[in-house]
This record gives sequence, C-alpha cells and structure tokens, in this order.
Amino acid sequence: MDDKYHCHHCKESLQGKKYVEKENQSYCVKCFDKFYANTCVECHLPIGADTKEVHYKGRFWHDTCFRCSKCSHTLASESFMAKDNNILCNNCAASTEETPKCKGCSKPFVAGDQNMQYKGSYWHKDCFICSNCKKIIGTDSFFAKGQEIYCATCHTAKFSKQCVKCAKPITSGGITYQNQPWHADCFVCVSCSKKLAEQHFTAVEDKYYCVECYKNFVAKKCAGCHNPITGFGKGTNVVAYEGLSWHDYCFNCKKCSTNLTNKRFVLYQQQAYCPECAKNVVN
Repeated sequence: MDDKYHCHHCKESLQGKKYVEKENQSYCVKCFDKFYANTCVECHLPIGADTKEVHYKGRFWHDTCFRCSKCSHTLASESFMAKDNNILCNNCAASTEETPKCKGCSKPFVAGDQNMQYKGSYWHKDCFICSNCKKIIGTDSFFAKGQEIYCATCHTAKFSKQCVKCAKPITSGGITYQNQPWHADCFVCVSCSKKLAEQHFTAVEDKYYCVECYKNFVAKKCAGCHNPITGFGKGTNVVAYEGLSWHDYCFNCKKCSTNLTNKRFVLYQQQAYCPECAKNVVN
C-alpha cells in the first residue's frame, strides 16, 4: 500500500479526494481537522483545512480571529505590533504609554520602522543623527558625550587635542612637550626639519633645534676651545662672565693652564688668568 495516497491516520484512500500534507504525511480533511489541525489561540477551536490561518512566533489564529487585542480591528492583512503577548494595531500601539518613543522626534514607533538602540534609548533610523553636523549616523561608528551623539568626524574635530603648530586634531599618536600637544610630524627642528621625538633637542625662544643645528647655528662658542657649547655630554656645566662663555673644563688660566672653575680669576683682554699669573700679565 502506497502511504502517499492513503490517509496517515485512518488509512483510507485519498484517490480523487482533497487531502492535507503536514510534516511529510498526508491526511484526509476529516482526520486533519479532528486530530492534527493547529488550535486558534483566540477561540481555542481547531483551524480546519478549509480555513485561512495566521501564525506568529509559534502561535496560530483563524484569520478572522487575528484582531487587535485593544480595538478588535482585524489584522490578517495589515501590519501590527506585539506587546506582552498581545497583538496591537499600529494606532493602538502608538497610543499605549509603554510603547517606546523615538528620542529624536518623540513619536512612537510603528511596525516596520527601522530603529537604533543605545543605552536604553531608541531612535528612528533617520532621527539618529550627529548633534553637530546633523548627518544621519545609521550604522556608522559614533561617540557619545554626555547626552550628545557625534559622528566620528565631528567628535575628532570637537574633542581631540589640537596640535599647537598646525592647529589640526591629533587623532592618534602625537607627543607632548611642556604640556602642549604636537603631531610627531610637526615637532621638528626649525632649521633642518628633522623629527625631534625621542631625540636630544634644545629649545631657544620657543624654537626647537636638533643637536647638530643647535651646534652649528645657535650655540655660543667656548672662549677657550672655540667649539659650540651645547649642554650635552661632556661640558654640560658652563662658565659665563661678561658676555663670554666657556666649557667648565676649558675655563683655564691662559698662562699656567690651571682650571679656574669655582676659583678666583682675572679677566684681561678677554682671557682668563689665575691671580698669580695675572700679576705678571696685567703689570
């Protein structure tokens, strides 16, 4: 016997008869209506084979029973909203106090609306906009600042640190010198444009120099050896007197070469002498 052409329940032939297929089994209409039809959640009667059926999230209704639980308007061919297992038409859903409202326009959501959710608040998709430029953010990245929402571009421009040289936002990296922010590409030697980050440099009147440029163009020359006084390495300590400067190791008596650092000396014709040698030179 071919089960396909016989009712799975009563085994009667289905040849020339109307039948219903469910879960790959065939049933005569009588058996289907009595034993296998879904039950309407509204009237609790079987939904027969000759009746239109509406189903939503595992529940079933006769099409005539699928109505708004508040105003009884039929919804079989209309959009609807579900709230706490109740089916509501759009009008009743909009008038329900518990229905979430858009934070942007304060209007309720209706079925089919695309919406955005962030920290317990809801927006229509077209209402979720940047507080600064008013551009629709949609699914793009955004930043929240207090109660305000910003697109990535506006957040960067409004809240990122500004480079003291070019006045543009520092979006990543950057360095800080004397509590001032710089792009790494902006913090460079004023003479040769060499980047100064993680390098020795010298500041002179708000201008910054690498060691080589400072030596060649800015540093004072030692009155003893005539080489630049950089303040780096050997000769960090400097002796200065009446407009002249010496490395501390170069501050020696012109005649006897005694180092005069932290000692009495005599300056004669821009040369330093110890007191004893000065007696013979000056006299």
